[in-house]
Order: sequence, then structure tokens, then C-alpha cells
Amino acid sequence: MAAGKGTRMKSKLPKVLHSLAGRALLAHVVDTASALQPRNVVLITGHGATEVEAALAGYISASAPFSLNFARQEPQLGTGHAVQQALPYLADDGVVIVLSGDVPLTHADTLRQLLAVGGGDKLALLTLELPDPTGYGRIVREGDAVQAIVEHKDASDAQRAIREIYSGILAVPAARLRTWLGRLDNRNAQSEYYLTDIVKMAVADGVPVVAHKITDALQVAGVNSPVQLAELERAYQRQQALALMEQGVRLADPARLDIRGSLECAQDVSIDVNCVFEGTVGLGEGVRIGANCVIANARLAAGVVVHPFTHIDGEKAGVSVGAGSLIGPFARLRPGAQLGAEVHIGNFVEVKNSTLGDGAKANHLAYLGDASVGARVNFGAGSITANYDGANKHRTVIGDDVHVGSNCVLVAPITLGAGGTVGGGSTLTKDAPAGALSVARGRQVAIANWNRPKKAKP
Repeated sequence: MAAGKGTRMKSKLPKVLHSLAGRALLAHVVDTASALQPRNVVLITGHGATEVEAALAGYISASAPFSLNFARQEPQLGTGHAVQQALPYLADDGVVIVLSGDVPLTHADTLRQLLAVGGGDKLALLTLELPDPTGYGRIVREGDAVQAIVEHKDASDAQRAIREIYSGILAVPAARLRTWLGRLDNRNAQSEYYLTDIVKMAVADGVPVVAHKITDALQVAGVNSPVQLAELERAYQRQQALALMEQGVRLADPARLDIRGSLECAQDVSIDVNCVFEGTVGLGEGVRIGANCVIANARLAAGVVVHPFTHIDGEKAGVSVGAGSLIGPFARLRPGAQLGAEVHIGNFVEVKNSTLGDGAKANHLAYLGDASVGARVNFGAGSITANYDGANKHRTVIGDDVHVGSNCVLVAPITLGAGGTVGGGSTLTKDAPAGALSVARGRQVAIANWNRPKKAKP
């Protein structure tokens, strides 16, 4: 269900599209549903329906093993009314799991356990006990048997004292659900059609109602405000940090880590404070990440050291860094940067769509774009590959053991032969032969007795 307006978010963006750990709330829910291998996923939309539907279609690949359908709830008349809109897409021989688009952290294993408890013929509810259940529907039991769910606004004082609450997640045989939804009414304090009323109908029809009670409130926590979203973000990140530390990763401060994708770490990895990992990142054995780094879609081999304030973002092309390389501080690796072993990329150096052979170095204030750099090349401070002519990109090829002096411009397309040297301050527009010193700059002139211009006296 993703039809709500989310007024308390105070945002033009539909609530279910707000991000947690770098992905929309709704994307997390769809990922969980996908893990159950459903035949059909139905998204019930309302507020911002066009935007929400377009976003979800973008999250799901064409090869997804389930069909995706959209059902509009207009106007929004309650949870029962919402699920009624999905009925045309539900096959009677299946089991329906109802999830909320703003509850992002439910585990797939929890839903599998809920399905097992339901057995395909019972109404199964996911519940938990809260110290303060205010605002939640209460689970009313007779002995162990569930008799009803009573919404907070309709509950008596005795019912409000109940601490077991309904999470909003249930599993129900589709054929039964179709019958019960047809019997809903809105005679309640909010004049809405409550999905929870199907519990009373199940009891009346002699269908067992069972509860799967969990203890992890984070799995059923919803988002209704920026404050709740931030709280859930930190709780999620804390979980990720603890999992990494249990694997042996050394975190300088688990409260100052953000993972917005997947992070795989080999043995003896250490990560300093305020680091952000996005997309798919792999860190090899003994990798050390300095403070305040952002790393996205990259693989770093064993022994790599990333000094503070470095930004690595591979986007779709990816970035790879070879064993023992040193990166940063204040370095930037962009998509297509492929670094060999023992490469040094220093402060204020940018590398994009370029390969660097083993032992290559660019230690200061340099740009390497669309370049193939050989082994053991030294690329001087202030030097750049001029790869763009205003319309097209061109490639620079630098052979093994080339030394490029400081403040050089290599105007692509150009090839520097192996073992050559480029004199500092040169602008090269033609290929340079192997083993040669190439210099392209104005001849130095000294004018004796030169007088600098002086300001006129007032």
C-alpha cells in the first residue's frame, strides 16, 4: 500500500519515495517482497500516483520473475478500501501478503515465517508488544486465539491497556480476502473502511486467526515524519555497523558510518569516521579508509590505503584500485578509473576513464582523463591530459617509464613513447618518440635592467 499523502513529511515528494540508506522507502519494501518469489506484485497508489508508479517501474528490471500491476485508490477511504482496489489482480488460488510502502525494514525471513504460520488457509497477523502502544491497533485475544483488532480510536480503556499491537502486515488466502473485503463497512470513529475488520469476519466464519509475534520493532517501524525517517536511518546504519564489526571490520566509530548499498569487506579492513559507501563496494584484505571519504561502485584490492577526504565514484562503469595502491588525500576517482598495483594518486588529482599501470604515480594537482598510462609512469604536478576538443573526447597513450614534468598539457589524441621525458611546462600536440626528451615551450628570455611599471603619484 502506497497511497497515503504523508502530510507530516511536509514535502512535495510522495512519502514512499523519500530515501533511507540511499534508496526509496518503497524500493526497500519491493525488494523484500521480491525475495518471496511472488507471482504478482500490486502497488496501490493514490497521492502522487504517477510519480510513484514511474519510480517503481524504474526500480524493477524487465527480467523480474513477477508481474507488476498498479491499482489506484481515489479517494483514499482507509486501508480496507485500498486493498479492495487490488482485487482485480489477485488470483483466488494464492496467498496475499499486505505490506506498507513506508515500512522499509521488514526481513524477508520474517514474512516467510508469517506464511508458514498461516499455512495457506488461516489469517496470519504479524504482531509485537510495545511499551507504549498508543496509536496502534490492539490484538484482542480469547486465550491464545485472536478475536479482533481494535483501532486505537475505537478501543475501550481496557483494550488500550493491551500492549500487543498489529504491525500492519498480514497474510491471508486470496479467496477469503475477496469475500471479507466485500463485507466491509465504515461504521467507526474515522468513517473509514478498516482492513483490520476482516479479523472479526474470519472469526465469525470459523477461519483460524493466528499471530506471529516478533520482538524487533525496527522491522515494523513506519515513517510519518522527517524525524522518524532520520531515526530509522540511524537505527538501520547501526545494524549495518554492528554486522561489519562482527565480521571483524574495525570501525573508528560505528555511529559515524553510512552504507547506502552493499559493502563487502575482507579481513582486517579498517574504516575511519564519517565515511559513506554507496552502490556496490568491495574492500580487500587490509584496506584502510581514512576519515570523511565517499566511495561508490568500486573495488579496492588488498592493502589499498585511501587517505581522508577522497571521493571515489564508479557509477555504472565502476572503479578498480590495485593492490597496495595509495589514494588521496583529497583525490577523486571517477567512472572508468582502473588502477594497477602500487599506484599512487595524490592530493587534488582526478582520474576519469583511464587505466594506470603498476607503479604509476600522479602525486599532485593533476588530471588524467581518457588516458592509457603505462607502468612506472611519473605524471608531474599541475599536468593534464587535454581530452576534450569541445565536441569529442580523445585518448592519450603514455608508454611505460615515461616521466612527465610539471605543468604540462598533453593535447589528445597523442602517444608518448616508452621511456620518454616531457620537459616541465610543455604543451605537446604531436606524438613524442620513445626514449626522447620532448620540450614544447617558449624560449626563456632575460631583459637586463628591466623596470617594473609604477603607479602614478596622486
